[in-house]
Amino acid sequence: MEIFAVCLLLRNPSYPQLLGLLLWMILWEWIIQSCKWLGFMHGGCCLTPYILFSISLVIILALISLYVSNMAVAPTINRVHINLAHVRNTNNGDNVDLIKQQQGSILEQKWFRIVDMLKRIAYLFIFPTETIAILKIKFGGYIKKMPEMPLDELAHTLNDLDFCYATLNKVSRSFGIVIQQLPQPLKDSICIFYLVLRGLDSIEDDMTYPDDKKIFLLCNFHNNLLIENWSVKNVGDTEDYRILLENFGKVINVFKSLDSESQSIILNITSRMGTGMAEYVGKTGSIETVASYNLYCHYVAGLVGHGLAALFSHSGLEDPGLHVHEHLSNSAGLFLQKTNIIRDYLEDLQAGRTWWPKEIWCHYAVDLSEFVNNPHGERSLECLNHMVLDALNHVPDVINNLARVKHPKILESCAIPQVMAIATLAELYNNPLVFTSVVKIRKGLACKLLLNCSTLNEVYAWFDFFITKIGRKIPKRINVNTHNMHKLVNRVKKLSNINLKP
Repeated sequence: MEIFAVCLLLRNPSYPQLLGLLLWMILWEWIIQSCKWLGFMHGGCCLTPYILFSISLVIILALISLYVSNMAVAPTINRVHINLAHVRNTNNGDNVDLIKQQQGSILEQKWFRIVDMLKRIAYLFIFPTETIAILKIKFGGYIKKMPEMPLDELAHTLNDLDFCYATLNKVSRSFGIVIQQLPQPLKDSICIFYLVLRGLDSIEDDMTYPDDKKIFLLCNFHNNLLIENWSVKNVGDTEDYRILLENFGKVINVFKSLDSESQSIILNITSRMGTGMAEYVGKTGSIETVASYNLYCHYVAGLVGHGLAALFSHSGLEDPGLHVHEHLSNSAGLFLQKTNIIRDYLEDLQAGRTWWPKEIWCHYAVDLSEFVNNPHGERSLECLNHMVLDALNHVPDVINNLARVKHPKILESCAIPQVMAIATLAELYNNPLVFTSVVKIRKGLACKLLLNCSTLNEVYAWFDFFITKIGRKIPKRINVNTHNMHKLVNRVKKLSNINLKP
């Protein structure tokens, strides 16, 4: 039945989403049936029929994707052929060359789509549980539905609160999902807190904005939250953040609707963060010491932990004393920020900003950019592993901090970023790709983590899983860093298993 429906849809490719869903149905029916089939085999499981059937299904789906791709691209190619014939008739050689280039570009795009489709099909077989997680996130109501429009157009059509959530989903899908699972009114407070600090962070990251203006704006950003309809144009490191800052009056309107204590917490953290960021403007190439590195991470992330703990306590959903242990919430923030700094090595280097402390990398290179030219070198990987070890030293504090959170949804919102961070570090550790690209965890794994961090037991299990993965990647050569990493792995595993409840 489904194959018949697919054949009909292939005759009319104007329904690609429905076609995709039907292909999913066929695939999962096959997986279920093949699992049953393998389960009834006697005398051991013979994988040869399974593998052959898998290969045949991949080929079938690849042919379908090729056919769909051809149908989608053919009208465009035909138009180019017509234009080419017309231009030849008019003896315009320059335009002939241009249209040939366009035709080649279209064919390249077609083959790129085919390769991408084959990758997606292979992904289904290698990580089926992650594929299910992607579908649950996409169709399970985890994200507030907004019109499919560019953010600048949404700014003119949505009310202030909806614009804030639309922006949240645009700039950070994972944080957007996490925040939107929180109970009201805490959800709106955290959303505004996040957008205010992301706006501040985007100003800091805009390397085209003059330093003197940047320092003034960072130091006074908290005061602007009290100015009705305040906004700033042409500032921000990405288009979405520029749109956010151009329409910041909408964020301010929602901010003013929050209770006075929530406003006070947000203002306080914004003021301290902006002042701290200003201290590092123009100094991005010269973080000398680990102490200075820790202080910077405190300003841009540790203070976020303080603010979140204060908002959670104020909501009445958590212990009023949750925010008292600031060293734990600070350490949780440092863990997240250091993970991002390690991951963004190449991106930051190309943008003219570097956050890796010289006190660490000077042991392995004369200049921080040397690792790009020799990513597989022993010294390059030793420096990377040293940075990862420095970040992982915060994990015991992170686990202890999470153990103090009681409300399930608040626990989830706190745990997911931390678990994603250690999952990212597991990918970064001893990985030369850090020096040539931006290494991220798989989208399916991220979705799986989003769905499976609801209890402390799940969180401890994830920490144990990823720290074990890191332990397996420790180089065999013995030095101070590998010795300390082994000790840390054992400590985290012990801490995770002690807290794990039967």
